Amino acid sequence: MKSNMQEAKRKKIVGTVTSAKMAKTVVVLVEVFKVHPKYFKRFRKSMKFAAHNEIPDLKTGDKVVIEESKPYSKTVHWRVVEKISN
Repeated sequence: MKSNMQEAKRKKIVGTVTSAKMAKTVVVLVEVFKVHPKYFKRFRKSMKFAAHNEIPDLKTGDKVVIEESKPYSKTVHWRVVEKISN
């Protein structure tokens, strides 16, 4: 039962693969729209995450869901859960 609770607490994010050149790692770009607190203008903020990948056919431009996981290396703390579309 403890593992189910840990699954529920993990953050999940949808993003686009920008690099799939490494052996079992992909770089995922996540874009979020935020609103300025004073001027109420919307602006785009983007972040890149290195994610562990076990799906063999991921290419640049694919939409994926990533979730938090144990650290795989110095920069990889996320893993690819599923591929959404091309």
